[in-house]
Amino acid sequence: MLNEQILYETLWIFVLAAYAFSFVLLSKKIYYYLLKKQFKENVAIYYNRKFIHIFAGGVVVLIVPFVFSNPWFPLFSGIVMAIITYSAHRRGNKFYWFQTEGNINDVSFCLMWGIAIFILWQIFGNPWIAIIPPAFIAFGDGITGIVRNIAFKERRKHPIGNIYMIGVCIPIGYYFANAGYPYIPIWGVIAAVVASFFERYEFGIIDDNILVAGSAIIILYIGGILGPIF
Repeated sequence: MLNEQILYETLWIFVLAAYAFSFVLLSKKIYYYLLKKQFKENVAIYYNRKFIHIFAGGVVVLIVPFVFSNPWFPLFSGIVMAIITYSAHRRGNKFYWFQTEGNINDVSFCLMWGIAIFILWQIFGNPWIAIIPPAFIAFGDGITGIVRNIAFKERRKHPIGNIYMIGVCIPIGYYFANAGYPYIPIWGVIAAVVASFFERYEFGIIDDNILVAGSAIIILYIGGILGPIF
């Protein structure tokens, strides 16, 4: 039975990896489409990065609780993806349609995606709470970047993005923090607000992916200790 479960989850690793890489390759076509429409290259790259956040990292993280019985496979996946994206940077931004020189936020996204799931799943034994931080950096930060790109046609930190991020992250935090024990939906909302605030900041190598996921992990951990507010 155990071997069958391992085989099943290994199969899902390949299925989800194939889906994610397929979307990454599809995003190359989006990049050229945007250039054809006279978008600046840096704008096209930034759009692509956020599309990948949502449709690769975001869609996959929603599937995690349904197909995995422990956090080791998601952690492994996040580390492998971080190695692949970092290697592409080292070789001269081989994924040029979503990578830029001197910006390795895509690497930290992959790492925090896997690390956040692992930490919270180990703490709570609840995959739904575990996927909250990566869902924040996938969907919340994704919509933030898209809104700012539409508004300013460049990568710029601005409160308008954080307002939209809060609107996306609050229902994510509330719903998933209320799915399975412990039931801490209000802590999920608090995590959404705090994470959306920290998205505006970067401190050297500590980028917004680390701050968003890290702050959400801390708030949810505190919520697990203190228990439901209502």
